Amino acid sequence: MEYRRARTSGGTYFFTVVTHNRQDILCLPENVPVLREAFHYTRNRHPFVMDAVVILPDHLHCVWTLPTDDADYSTRWRLIKSFFSRRCAHVTNKLVSASRHGKHETTVWQRRFWEHQIRDETDYERHLDYIHYNPVKHGLAAAPKDWPYSSFHRYVEASRYPSDWGSLEPVDIPDDIGSE
Repeated sequence: MEYRRARTSGGTYFFTVVTHNRQDILCLPENVPVLREAFHYTRNRHPFVMDAVVILPDHLHCVWTLPTDDADYSTRWRLIKSFFSRRCAHVTNKLVSASRHGKHETTVWQRRFWEHQIRDETDYERHLDYIHYNPVKHGLAAAPKDWPYSSFHRYVEASRYPSDWGSLEPVDIPDDIGSE
């Protein structure tokens, strides 16, 4: 079966990217700045707007908006993953060594990523909620405000969420969000 990706220039996309074998390496103190640098490096070469992001120990979610004349998010992800992989291998010994196509290489990421093209404003808002509530869903924080690796704090500063959002009662996220 051939997998077809949605590609619309200037589109807004939700992504899920997972580490190989769900290794808990992304939130290690020495790896967080490397991941930030990977995004910065890539955005300087292939601009995009990072609408929202959450970094969890073994995966990340984000929403990007691409430039109006560009639909190539795959190149961006390739650059981010390879930048992080090259530098991460020097700062952590938790990486898995694997053999692919007869080559011995360090494996940091699952080979693919999952994307969903945002359809409308409601879909956009639901995916933002999914991203920002994800640390609570995974039991990593009691409330979104307690998780440091999230754009939630930027949204609170911009008055798009109250600071106690998701802390007083569970947030109802539709089952099809994040796993369409």
